[in-house]
Amino acid sequence: MNTITRAQLAEAIYAQVGLSRNESAALLEDVLERISAALEAGRPVKISAFGTFSVRQKGMRVGRNPKTGVEVPIMPRKVLTFRPSQVLKARLNGESAGPDDE
Repeated sequence: MNTITRAQLAEAIYAQVGLSRNESAALLEDVLERISAALEAGRPVKISAFGTFSVRQKGMRVGRNPKTGVEVPIMPRKVLTFRPSQVLKARLNGESAGPDDE
């Protein structure tokens, strides 16, 4: 499985939009920075026909070291979650999404 990198995304923007390579890279960085800033502020980010990114608070819980069996407290933390849209789910399954889907 090949991972898509920032450089590859910037190159795709360059090829499809027609901006210069530097402008394409700057545009990509700006979009990623805005998404990051919104998530840091606790706001969900919805990208139509793709999905929704949101931050969820997980509470403290007790975990266990699998090797020793010793209980260890796991501190509360924030986690990033992604919920794919119905359109993306349909594309992944080779189906066509209806017109009233996201």
